[in-house]
Amino acid sequence: MSNTIRGVHAAVLSPLAADGTVDAAMLAAHCRWLLTSGCDGVTLFGTTGEGPSFSVAERKRVLKAVLTAGVPSAQVSVGTGCAAIADTIELTHHAAGLGCAGALVLPPFFFKDIGDDGVHASFAALFATLESARIPIYLYNIPSVSAVSFSLDAIERLVREFPDRVAGIKDSTADWSYTEPLLSRFARRISVLVGAEHHLAAALKAGGAGTICGVANIAPGLLRRVHSGAADAHADVEIVVKQILSHSFVPAMKAIRARQTGDRRWLAVRPPLVPIDHTVADRLHRDIERRISPAEAAQ
Repeated sequence: MSNTIRGVHAAVLSPLAADGTVDAAMLAAHCRWLLTSGCDGVTLFGTTGEGPSFSVAERKRVLKAVLTAGVPSAQVSVGTGCAAIADTIELTHHAAGLGCAGALVLPPFFFKDIGDDGVHASFAALFATLESARIPIYLYNIPSVSAVSFSLDAIERLVREFPDRVAGIKDSTADWSYTEPLLSRFARRISVLVGAEHHLAAALKAGGAGTICGVANIAPGLLRRVHSGAADAHADVEIVVKQILSHSFVPAMKAIRARQTGDRRWLAVRPPLVPIDHTVADRLHRDIERRISPAEAAQ
């Protein structure tokens, strides 16, 4: 499949207004900054964007508002996976209708131990509705939160049966023992994108297409340098990721972005997430600043 996602893509944070809804204008501004600061594209409503915490109606409204605000649809992919297949279908068709670059699709994630047949059945149901909707589909593998994993055999079956639908996979396992054989088996056939920033350099050497990652929200230039092969940037990313992952990832990322921009609105998260302690956040930001240049942290 041509026109697949490649390079550095930010898994975008979702800024919230005082009433807890997504601040679409602030989100659009953040996306524009990312696209002029080292990112090739942006992904809305993934895990970093708290996607499963928002309703179908909210996600559709915000996506349309962001595109209307001038963020190019060709550089926007969208998380559309839901527990209910009907919701996944609705969100995927909506993204296709707006010309988005791709849909990042989780397997249905409420029922556990569904096995390869269950994963296949859910995607076959989605693909059966997409005859007139041309949008690249990216399998989204993040078992740490979904508790449903894509086995290599399940991916093989989907790629073989639906070669015009499956454009790639985002691997957020952060487990190189899974990622390495994934790349070996599929990198020449579909786009393999890593979510673990510290695996980007190795993934690119093994034929990977790039990354969709959260740290790009606070350091797009740093990820661009990793993508370009800078060894010092890779070392910095390893340290930054380790520091952030010692806390709840999304609240920590938002706390850092709030301090980078001086905009406290970034601190808000939607339940069940809660903000991290102010003192802890200050210390984390100071530690991160040592690894991120002022240009990478500027609004």
